[in-house]
Order: sequence, then structure tokens, then C-alpha cells
Amino acid sequence: MYLRHTTRHKDGKIHVYWQLVRSVRHGGKVVQETVAQLGELDGEGRARAKALARSIRGREEEQRQLFEGGEPAKALAVKLDEIRLERSRSFGSVWLGWLLWRAVGLDELLRELLPPKHEKVSWAEVMGILVIGRLCEPSSELHVAERWYRTTALEDLLGVSTEHIYDERLYRALDRVLVHKEAIERHLVQRLGELFDLDYDLLLYDVTSTYFEGVADPEIAKRGYSRDHRPDCVQVNIALVVTREGMPLGYEIFSGNTTDVTTVKQIVENMEERFGKVNRVWVMDRGMVSGENIAWLNSTKRRYVVGTARAELKRWAKPIS
Repeated sequence: MYLRHTTRHKDGKIHVYWQLVRSVRHGGKVVQETVAQLGELDGEGRARAKALARSIRGREEEQRQLFEGGEPAKALAVKLDEIRLERSRSFGSVWLGWLLWRAVGLDELLRELLPPKHEKVSWAEVMGILVIGRLCEPSSELHVAERWYRTTALEDLLGVSTEHIYDERLYRALDRVLVHKEAIERHLVQRLGELFDLDYDLLLYDVTSTYFEGVADPEIAKRGYSRDHRPDCVQVNIALVVTREGMPLGYEIFSGNTTDVTTVKQIVENMEERFGKVNRVWVMDRGMVSGENIAWLNSTKRRYVVGTARAELKRWAKPIS
């Protein structure tokens, strides 16, 4: 039994009328029946009506308390200008990231590849923090260590104190997992295929780049064609292969002065060596097109769809009559 109100417009004014109603089951349906019309009520009147409903039901409390055995809620006077919020932390996004991390099984895989030893925080947990951070708020490892992690609820979800998450630890984590790159790729291909019913008959391949400011490894960081319009900086090229749904299959890193067209053979052979040849179709843009690449694809009987240079299109353009 509870209070319900209706609103009516009368004589240019808004009137709120209250009723005492109860829920009654008739067959398979539940309907509300009016027990009493209470008319217009002020705050005191509504409180007395609720007390009447409780007495009719024979219950002391209007509803169950949040915590069993707790005292009934009491009204407190609060000075709003003296209230302040301290150490607020985001929860929803990191909780979802944590669920996804476990759903794809990377937590278990990394525990097998990087078994915990004497460290206070395992490398698997550090990698989980890095991946969730990249998902929720893409930023540097330094930002994760100095600000982002302490502003989230991951400390409570993972049980990893903020004092154990520092920049050097995060930087070293990537070096630890790099040697297991192919094992991680194989695991993700299998797991994502199970979760999303993916097929790998059509693969899209492209190359992008990222540049570095400051000191970088001279063995792979080179100056080359800069997609970021930063020819003053050294860079590396990243070759990525994804499914038609956009799910990653694998990647390779090339030196910054590598041209796109020279990566085709290596990428195709590497992916086929790891995941089998099957009967795939490779999709590439015109930056991958060369006579040598086309001849190699044809001679090895691989199927492909490639972009055509504008100059080549003119050969097939029909004159307008």
C-alpha cells in the first residue's frame, strides 16, 4: 500500500490530488486499487498518510533497510556550502575494461607466460592495468602512473596499491611481453573467434607510423615519410592486419624509412606462417601496389584486391562523347 498522486489544471492553477492505493493480483495480472481519496496534502499530510498505510499493513517500516539490522533512516540537516568531495574515482569504465580483460583470457595467459616470482605485483597485473588504461583513457605510461591509476577504482578491483604502480615498472612491462608477441596473437585470434564467430577469409592490411621526440633507438627509429607531418622526428612504421570486422590478426614493426610497398611479401608470409594459408583474400591500398608485388601474388596463386594508381585508371577511362 502506497501513495499515488494525479495532477489537474483548474482555474489556471495546478492541483495535486493524492490517493492511497494498493496492488491486487487478479489472475495473472497485478492492478492498483484506490483505497481512499485523500485530496490535496502538504508534507505533513503525506507523512500522516504514509503512517496510516503502514498501520493498515501492520508493518513498522515502510520498506527494507539497505543493510539488514540497520537503524531506520533519519533526516539530517546539511550545510551545502560546507560539503566537499574528496578523492573521487571513476568506476564504470575500468570495471568494464577489467571484465573484458578477463573475458578474452589474457589474465590467465599472461600468468602462464610470466609466472609471478618475488615481485609484489605480477607482470600480468601490470599489463592488465596498461591495457585497461589504454582502453579507458589513452595516454602515456607516465600519466598512468602519476595520475590516471589513482583516479580510478582499479586499486579496489585488483587489490594493487597505487604505490606499486610507477613509471619504470610500466615501461619495463612492455619489454617483458614483447618476447611472447606471437603467443599472445595466436591466443587472441582463437579467443576472439570463439567470442564473435569471426572468419579470416578476407584480411585488410595497411601501414601507419608513429614518431618520437627526444632520444630513440637508432636501429629502427629512422626518418622517413611522415604521415603525422613531422619530418623533423624519427619514426617507426607499424603494419597491421585485421579481419573484415576490424579485429586485429597480427602486426609487425618496421624501421621508419621503410616504404609500404616493400612490406607486402613479409607480412603475407608471416601471417600465413602463424595462422595457416587457408583460402584468403588480401585487401591493400594502392600504396602497396608494384609490378613486383602483383607478379609475386599472381605467381603464388594468392587472391587479392588492391587499389589502382590514378595514372592506371586513365588507361581504362572511356572518353565522354
